[in-house]
Amino acid sequence: MLKRGEILTLEITDYAFGGKGIAKINTEKGDFIVFVDNTFPGQKVRARIAKKRKKHAEAKLIEIIERSPVEVINRFQEISGAPYIYVPIEKQIEEKKKSTLDLYRKIGGIQNIDAIFDEFIPSPEIYFYRNKMEYSFSSIEHDKATGEDIDDAFSLGFKRRGTWWKVESLDKPSGMFDEEWEQVLPSIRSYLKQTGLPAWHPPQKKGFFRHIVVRKSFDEDSLLINLVTSSEGIENFNVKDFSLFLQEKLGKRLAGFQHTINDNVADRAKIENGQCRLVYGKPTIVERLLGLDFEISMESFFQTNPKSAEHLYSKALDYVFEEKLEDQDIVMDLFCGTGTIGQILTSRNKGVKIIGVDIVKEAIQDARKNAARNNISNVDFFASDVGKFLKEYPQYKNKIKTIILDPPRAGIAPKTLRKVIELGTENIVYISCNPSTQARDAEILRQEGYEIEKLSLVDQFPHTGHIEAVAKFKRKK
Repeated sequence: MLKRGEILTLEITDYAFGGKGIAKINTEKGDFIVFVDNTFPGQKVRARIAKKRKKHAEAKLIEIIERSPVEVINRFQEISGAPYIYVPIEKQIEEKKKSTLDLYRKIGGIQNIDAIFDEFIPSPEIYFYRNKMEYSFSSIEHDKATGEDIDDAFSLGFKRRGTWWKVESLDKPSGMFDEEWEQVLPSIRSYLKQTGLPAWHPPQKKGFFRHIVVRKSFDEDSLLINLVTSSEGIENFNVKDFSLFLQEKLGKRLAGFQHTINDNVADRAKIENGQCRLVYGKPTIVERLLGLDFEISMESFFQTNPKSAEHLYSKALDYVFEEKLEDQDIVMDLFCGTGTIGQILTSRNKGVKIIGVDIVKEAIQDARKNAARNNISNVDFFASDVGKFLKEYPQYKNKIKTIILDPPRAGIAPKTLRKVIELGTENIVYISCNPSTQARDAEILRQEGYEIEKLSLVDQFPHTGHIEAVAKFKRKK
């Protein structure tokens, strides 16, 4: 019998939704299934059992012993966040599409999903598409060449697969983020190492250098950088000299440089965990999406793959406008965040009334700023909980023709989904960054009289197991 923590050598024979490879262990009672994160059919791997169930187990990948016959080694450094960087994109799309549609059959009970399926929308760019990346420092380095761990090291890159304390230094571009920046990163590591200040030691929770977070504007071709350190030895770090070094390396591409001092032992780079100051340039960059400008700070939520996001939003709005909208018809953008979808919608049809609702006040403040920047006046933003919205604003009762849902990855809590249904809209266009929760919600919506009419899949994250979905639901009379 398998035990939690046991390490196995497995052959991956199939692919399941979310980037889980399937291995089968032959037993007297038949095949026992093991799901292994971030693996691909044809690979031979070592994996550690994380969860054991009656009929299956879940395992974490330790290392790939043999590559799949379909993999093609390219010039990029493989990182834990891009497990399929060597798998041809056509093969990735094939497995993502098949496994995701199977999910709607199994979880959503939608047996005619092939008839409902609209299209698979690939990412316009398959390399260098991300607009944000976080790099970690560690004094425990995993050497990819030798497979050994080095103590008292100075590593800067990404966490070793399956660990939170080891870092593999990035020596060449990963293929995921800005190539020029990642070519400069080794020299940044060398510069900071020469200060004599130590990299963070995750188990001991001490050290100085912790993270570098970078945001990119494709429209401006500029970078916003945040260096996160502790205060331990801060008097020996000349942040202005490092700023000059970045300016020399990046030139006009450096839009701004921030320094955050974070003594919180939690291994997170978020600014609210520390004190942040602007050392050089400006604290924001501007990205352009479908003709509109959006100001982005280091902590703003914004789509990670903006070029693909344009296709995602365009498809969602195609579904919105399939239903005839008259002037002053109301469309609610629920979980609106910084108001991206609503503003793009109003640029297509200026007569429609848009209301954006989100419980996060800071996001609503950013949404209002972005609307002002784009000279959009027929969008109103409300910081409100969906369950309380109609009580607070009764003028919208029974007047919302379409709701655009774009919930966080965890999806919509069933209680909240019931409140959405109570708003009484005719049409729901549901954008999901996690189709498994959308498939679950599709069953609840069906029980409440909303049938799914169309579904499209959007690949916003090539070389990963992630996929996004846009579904159109209509209330049956």
